[in-house]
Amino acid sequence: MGVLSSVGDLRNRWLLRSFVRRGLTLGHDVRIIGRPEFGDEPYLITIGDHVTVSTHVEFVTHDGATWVFRERPQYRGLQRFGTIEIGNNCFIGTRSVILPGVRIGDNCVVGAGSVVTRSVPKNTVVAGAPARMICTYDEYVERTAARCRYFPPEVADDPHRLREALLATPLDAASDEVVGEQVHR
Repeated sequence: MGVLSSVGDLRNRWLLRSFVRRGLTLGHDVRIIGRPEFGDEPYLITIGDHVTVSTHVEFVTHDGATWVFRERPQYRGLQRFGTIEIGNNCFIGTRSVILPGVRIGDNCVVGAGSVVTRSVPKNTVVAGAPARMICTYDEYVERTAARCRYFPPEVADDPHRLREALLATPLDAASDEVVGEQVHR
């Protein structure tokens, strides 16, 4: 599995570099997980600093549905394109779709599977199809931090040690409590 994972990682890095060569703008400390889809116009996409883009996220910079009326004489040749801008300190959840003309402000979280059809103000958490505000960034931090566990860097940075630590005190998914350890809320 390690070799297959390495081959996949190399392929994904090569693909990312090709998108950057075609104009995709990436800030500092950007994590691209798996294989997001930057489309045919990556030069219309800007991603800020300290951003995570999860796997299978789709950035759609054009409205292909305009083909249904482009053959009419009065609309011949019309096409719709839009930029996509992701601010700083954002997380874009797996299988989300970001549509043309969307700006996601700083300190935002887009929940997995969301379809972002409109711009998202800074300090906002959105989810759903279409994406709607769930809570503020500060509310999200407060709620989520209460469900987290601390792992020292030597454990968190070592996949084998992290696995051992997680299996030593498994989570009870039904109650969101750690078995044998109290969750701080």
